[in-house]
Amino acid sequence: MKKATIICLMAFMAIITPQLIIAQTTTVTGKVVDGQTQEPLVGVNLWIESKTTGSITNTNGEFALTATASDIVKISFIGYEIQELTISELPPIIRLEPSIAELSKVVVSASRNQQDRAEAPAAIAAVTATTIDDTRATSLDQLLNKTPGVFMVDLGNEQHSMSIRQPLSYKSLFLYLEDGLPIRPTGVFNHNALLEMNQANIRQIEVIRGPSSSLYGSEAIGGAVNFITLRPTSIPTASIRLQGNTLGYKRVDLKTATTIGKLGLAFSGYYANRRNGFRAHSDLDKLGMTFKGTYKVSEKDFLSADVTMIDYKSDMTGSLDSARFYSREYSSLHTFTNRAVWALRSKVQYKRYWTDQAKTSATIFFRDNSIRQIPSYRVKDDWSPWGNPTGNKNLAHGESNNNSYKSFGALVQHRQEFDFWQTALTVGASIDVSPNTYQANYISIVKNDEGVYTDYVNEVDSMLTNYEVGLVNPAGYVQLEMTPFRNFKLVAAARYDAFIYNYNNHLPTTAFSGAPDNVDQFWALTPKVGVTYKIAKTSGVYANFSQGFVPPQIGELYRGVSVPVLKPATYNNFELGSWINLLKGKLHLDLSLYLMDGFNEIISVRQDNGASINQNAGQTRHMGVEYGVYFSPIKDLSIRVTGSNAAHVFIDYKESGNDYTGNRMAQAPTWLLNAEITYKPRFIKGFRISLEMMHMNQYYMDAANTKTYPGFLVFNGRVGYTIKGFELWCNVMNFTNQLYSPNASLSRWGERLTVGNPIHLNVGVGYNFVAGMYKKQ
Repeated sequence: MKKATIICLMAFMAIITPQLIIAQTTTVTGKVVDGQTQEPLVGVNLWIESKTTGSITNTNGEFALTATASDIVKISFIGYEIQELTISELPPIIRLEPSIAELSKVVVSASRNQQDRAEAPAAIAAVTATTIDDTRATSLDQLLNKTPGVFMVDLGNEQHSMSIRQPLSYKSLFLYLEDGLPIRPTGVFNHNALLEMNQANIRQIEVIRGPSSSLYGSEAIGGAVNFITLRPTSIPTASIRLQGNTLGYKRVDLKTATTIGKLGLAFSGYYANRRNGFRAHSDLDKLGMTFKGTYKVSEKDFLSADVTMIDYKSDMTGSLDSARFYSREYSSLHTFTNRAVWALRSKVQYKRYWTDQAKTSATIFFRDNSIRQIPSYRVKDDWSPWGNPTGNKNLAHGESNNNSYKSFGALVQHRQEFDFWQTALTVGASIDVSPNTYQANYISIVKNDEGVYTDYVNEVDSMLTNYEVGLVNPAGYVQLEMTPFRNFKLVAAARYDAFIYNYNNHLPTTAFSGAPDNVDQFWALTPKVGVTYKIAKTSGVYANFSQGFVPPQIGELYRGVSVPVLKPATYNNFELGSWINLLKGKLHLDLSLYLMDGFNEIISVRQDNGASINQNAGQTRHMGVEYGVYFSPIKDLSIRVTGSNAAHVFIDYKESGNDYTGNRMAQAPTWLLNAEITYKPRFIKGFRISLEMMHMNQYYMDAANTKTYPGFLVFNGRVGYTIKGFELWCNVMNFTNQLYSPNASLSRWGERLTVGNPIHLNVGVGYNFVAGMYKKQ
């Protein structure tokens, strides 16, 4: 009997022991990273359905799962392809691939916190890492113009102006951010601010259309553009890219990043130059570099620091008159005008995650910036048929100037979430101290009989402008988010900004810039309220009201005036939007309608001598519809159509005795359209080909609405192939060789047109190293 019992027990153990081994639970750890950038992904959901349990990745992309070897894990994150693996199949590093849908579903700019785009009651779009990588852009307009309602004007060599819910504008109506911090201080706007960006350091671009002053402060009127930068990768990576085009442009990009224990390190940079471009006097040299470090102090504390340096030098070729433009005569009247920019930005940030529902960040920052130039737009002829008919036809007047500042500032923010109504409260305060100096010297310019400005002389003791302004901008903001009932979210925000300009003029009152010493102060409380309602999992609507505020810029207020008279501009914006997913996510539609009234908007007025002055318009109205259509009928193919239809009108505006009330604003196209079709065949892994169309319809060239520019239609083609880290690409830009101007204006001096690039090829080659990536191939 005992022997029989022992035999039965041995048989039973033989049967169940393997099952016990298989069913034995184990704890698995690892990281989840973006399959393209190799950066850690925060908030990825790893779910084991059979055990109704899972894990969410932390700020380093790390996770821990307790399960059996045969359990199936579903790995999901908004905007990425879902993966399903067994526990035994989980690699130490899980790479998620971005979904083929063009619209990024995760944004951070709408609330200064990562969130689902569908929960943001704002018109916001993103240029994803995939789009950035596929486009191989040589300038940022080639990326930003893919988003609804945005047109960035390429003025050559990364110089630019912008249009977002505004006419094509050089004004301080757009806020440019880097990781949520303004690139330049408020009050010292420069329409060329984005040439101070390191293009090699951009991971994603988010564009909030409409006033965003309630979170980010003034200048965020037409929109705020936030550049999200690269972070250290979880594993060693490096890349090099070489490219050049048939317009004399050459460029090399370098990147490297890794994480060693708790320390993450990254470097990105590029050098670009242009020689012998299609336009005379258009040479360029630019060096951009960024160093970044992160340190995991503890499971709840994280430290990061970065520094960016830009060294930029470019000729300023100027625009063309209509005769040269339409005859494709691309010579320049200028031979010595130039711009030189030095920009240094650095910041240190400390983040503390108190709990899953509470986090605090503290950031200190520093900027050192100078712009030295002999600007082509300040060259004025001595002779004119109406202003000075007896003037010297071989003489012109201009200036050499230097505008510089050093900024010191801090930003502190806390976010607290509550279970009640899924409430979240974000509060923050900032201080920006940016002493600004500006000097301008008169130069006498020699003009030959052919109209070319050949030389200049610095006149002794002929200083036009010499002032210092102690600029101080304290601010505080609060944002409340709550979901009082299912699928309905309410967001309310407000921000207080004060601007103190302590103006100290070093010249007498008789000088060109002769305003007496003064302290000017401006302040604003800008609110925003919005709601979102998810009709279903695949559709939703939102509405918001927001205000924007722009104080006069330092240069507008004090340069070339005896008595500062400009007033702050304010804007009221009403907006209604919707989004919908159809055909099981293959088709995505995004729509927004807006009405924005501007009061005391600052307008540039061209004078008889060719110069421009600033003045307040009584009231303007901007209204329109913006749309994005993203369609992927099959996994290999994606189609994007983005655009806007808008009207920009003077409600109350008088200029030089003329009443332009009811007129369309100048340089305000009513229709912008950008469409692209991209094919990435699965049977040729790594291959891509795309066709892009850009359209701008006609617009008035002057406030009197006497002349229109007909607009343009431009086509671009792109093809590329990547295999085992090696990549080769060719972009054929403007392949129909369309003659077009992205910005045309009219004054008593005639038409002035910025010429768009003619047909050209951009060819590049590169290599991407990712540790362990290609060992099995």
